Amino acid sequence: MTSSLKLDRRAVLKGLAGVSLALPLLEAMGKEVASQTPRRFCALYTANGMSLPNPKNEINDWSWFPQIEGRAFEFGKSTEPLKAFREKLSFLGGLHHPNGTKADPHLCSDMWLTGAPLHNPKPGMFNSVALDQLIAQHTKQFCRQPSLVLSIDAGVGFLSRTGTISYNLDGKPIPAENNPRRVFDRLFRGDRDSLATQREELQRRIKLVDAVLESSTSLNKQLGKSDREKMDQYLTSLNEIEARLTASEKWIDIPLKKQDYSHLNLDATSEGEPREYYRNMFDLIALAFDADITRSVAFMLNREDGMGVSDTFPLKLGLTRTHHNLSHAGDKDGQLEFAKYDLFLSEQVAHFLRRLDEYKDNQGRVLDNSIVLFGSGASTTHYPKNLPTLVAGGTNLGLKHGTYWRGKDARMSNLFLSILRSMGIEQESFADSTGTLSNSIFTV
Repeated sequence: MTSSLKLDRRAVLKGLAGVSLALPLLEAMGKEVASQTPRRFCALYTANGMSLPNPKNEINDWSWFPQIEGRAFEFGKSTEPLKAFREKLSFLGGLHHPNGTKADPHLCSDMWLTGAPLHNPKPGMFNSVALDQLIAQHTKQFCRQPSLVLSIDAGVGFLSRTGTISYNLDGKPIPAENNPRRVFDRLFRGDRDSLATQREELQRRIKLVDAVLESSTSLNKQLGKSDREKMDQYLTSLNEIEARLTASEKWIDIPLKKQDYSHLNLDATSEGEPREYYRNMFDLIALAFDADITRSVAFMLNREDGMGVSDTFPLKLGLTRTHHNLSHAGDKDGQLEFAKYDLFLSEQVAHFLRRLDEYKDNQGRVLDNSIVLFGSGASTTHYPKNLPTLVAGGTNLGLKHGTYWRGKDARMSNLFLSILRSMGIEQESFADSTGTLSNSIFTV
């Protein structure tokens, strides 16, 4: 976080009130450009790695990674629900963040989408920009919401036990949302009354911050490091809210695509039944993509190191240990249960892919025009190499699927650069990338 809190809120939130955005695609660019197929990105993160059982336990068929490389790979028991999408997904092995080997192993979720050197951040910087937010900078002009940041636990968490995987251009954590009803209202209730109410609440909060900052010229000296970080997070949150409102207001007179919301249960919560909660959140993302409300999503399914409500999900599913406990299991029973939790997550991801494959764009299906990244920041027991990674969709964006590709100490940042290029974003580099993933599933 920043080492000192600037007293002028407008310096921290500079330009927000009068931010200049490109006009919405449908208004500004005519029918020809409006008919172009959207390119979308969704990052799905699970904590604590995946089950890669010790060979001595003789349950290799439960390994998350396939046992055979190339197109002849076979799904293990924990990923069998994904079989229906064999030609629309690929496993990628041998990936890592070079900075991950130097950092506290619990920082793996913080740096999963950034690759930042969190073991030694620059003064005044917490992290660097996340992949989803860099993509959002290029896609936000075409849709109502720049991005959608979700998590099993709302907010940002804290360094090394983060509650979000998304970081803005300044490397500051973006607060995540975890309530299905609030997500629905934000995405689909873009009427004038709703936006006016949100704008009024935002202005009330801004005035409150102004009052606090102006009450003392020595605020920095009075606030400790922890309080300065909390204030900085709050200001970042206001930044995101105002950017979303500004974007939404530009689309107010353009009707949303008519959709069926009858399958949603907006009262589902992360405190309830895990399957119902995840499926409702995934359905909301799929609907947002189908209506082209946003083209960049990040969803943190679980938090690291036993943090948050999802650590107890295995118990709710009939298993005998918590998620973090299972990730450290060395015995056969424990590793088998860990794999069975992976199976549960595979079922939820398969549900999401099925939804995306049901919806149609003007050219192809939504899944074929979306890149879905699913993985973890560690393999097993906080090991920061050979990161479990699956990429699905994007066949209309040049991805060639149906394989288990394995690199040799390949960089995650090279994967991210490949994703950017497939999205049509001509970025020269990302984080510590050295190029794109050569001889892999990417043809761009």
